[in-house]
Amino acid sequence: MNDKTRKLTETALLIALGTILSLIQFPGPWVNGGSITLCSMLPICIIGYRYGVRWGILGGVVYGLLQLLLGVNALRGISLATVVLSVLLDYLLAFGVLGFSGLFRRKIQNQSAAFMAGAGIAIVLRFLCHFISGAFVWDTILADTGLNWAGILYSFNYNGSYMLPELVITLVAGAILCRVFDFSKPNPIRRRAK
Repeated sequence: MNDKTRKLTETALLIALGTILSLIQFPGPWVNGGSITLCSMLPICIIGYRYGVRWGILGGVVYGLLQLLLGVNALRGISLATVVLSVLLDYLLAFGVLGFSGLFRRKIQNQSAAFMAGAGIAIVLRFLCHFISGAFVWDTILADTGLNWAGILYSFNYNGSYMLPELVITLVAGAILCRVFDFSKPNPIRRRAK
């Protein structure tokens, strides 16, 4: 299998795995979107780490489109402008930024540290996308009161309530996988015990 075919195949499989993992959700109070999943961002972060930021962003956008298709019912009964802004901020941009997980691959020698630093930044960027959407798009549309501090605080708390656990789960699972596999190799072969 040549490198291009391997890259496309592996990316498709990781996006599919992330999509399946996104369906395994832990119950919580999130009625307007958001949930704690079983490491659903980890496969997308692995794409960014293995193949770089640009390819990771592309993989994240494709994953975001699949998430949009799975959650399209949340966009019913709202204005076209809100739909467009939500699609951009809550799906395409929010999942696309997960590609930034590859930021430190060649800058930090320790694979676990490089992955965790990049994935941490990527997930914080995803949180910011959802926070901005909640504070500036959904709050002004749903409350129809214009921008207010209550909406900003609500968006911060609401999105933080599921993104912080997602961050911890993804980083812990990623650190474990980085100790088992060498993601810098074309075939992430199992590392030998020392």
